[in-house]
Amino acid sequence: MNRRLAASLTTLIACALWCSVGFAQEWPIKPVKILVGSAPGGGTDAMARAVADRLGPLLKQPVVVENKPGASNTLAADATAKSTDGHTLLMGVSTASAIAPHLLKLGYDSNKDLIPIAFVGSVPNVLVVSNTLDARDVAGLVKLAKSKPGQLNYATSGAGSTQHIAAELFKEATGVFITHIPYRGSGPAIVDLIGGQVQMSFDTLPSVLGHIKGGKMKALAVADAKRNPQLPQVPTLAEAGIKGVEMSAWYGLYMPSGTPKAVQERVLTEVNKVLAMPETVSRLDGIGAAITPMTQAQFVDFHKAEYQRFGDLIKRKNIKLD
Repeated sequence: MNRRLAASLTTLIACALWCSVGFAQEWPIKPVKILVGSAPGGGTDAMARAVADRLGPLLKQPVVVENKPGASNTLAADATAKSTDGHTLLMGVSTASAIAPHLLKLGYDSNKDLIPIAFVGSVPNVLVVSNTLDARDVAGLVKLAKSKPGQLNYATSGAGSTQHIAAELFKEATGVFITHIPYRGSGPAIVDLIGGQVQMSFDTLPSVLGHIKGGKMKALAVADAKRNPQLPQVPTLAEAGIKGVEMSAWYGLYMPSGTPKAVQERVLTEVNKVLAMPETVSRLDGIGAAITPMTQAQFVDFHKAEYQRFGDLIKRKNIKLD
């Protein structure tokens, strides 16, 4: 059975289920799952839990975060696209939604099998290095990497992640040769970075902020146009002399494309209430995330634009999986 036929059958089954129990009017009638494509401890997981913890009372059902790490966050996206229970959401991240489709052969179409519902926010990527590495700034790191070609390893949450793309842009901008070590999420990557098994990473700010402030790793630069309020002393890569390496990860909730419009609107309404709560704003601000309110139509357009932007970037830079 080809993928398009399988996706069509999944949509028909989902639609039949919606109609048979009247979900569109009564939803939710059981606990809601938010699937996360990376291991606990990463940025996607942090964003999902910030929403889930306060969404449950509004929906009057438990909202549970379930981690399905692997394949550049796409395992969770695939499972959501094929779900038929009517109560499965995806905390989508730019990796699975806009980058991986250009690099991996997937069992779902991120533009057709999933529908963007509620945009949550974005976070910058940060160049961090192990405390075991003798580099105090970006210039020192570049000098060290050039003196040891191929001997410095950089960790990512998976091939095709924003960390991977940022590192490839960094390699191109500086001429260094560093080795990619992909992990099944930021959590295990960070453990090895702290332990010195890998030397550097371009991870998302929520994943590494606590470890930076706790002195377990060093932040050398932020891959953003401006400094982040959580790390005001850390320069941008441009300030450090490396131009053209800006990268951030964005997050938003998706559902299977066959989800009734009434349910989509319910999710959007309640999630936006959560994002407006002072407690949520404080929690996300504390991990360096920027909340950007959007209508569903704006999120749909944003998704399409990002899909095109990353596709063009990957093709222009000839970025491939290792």
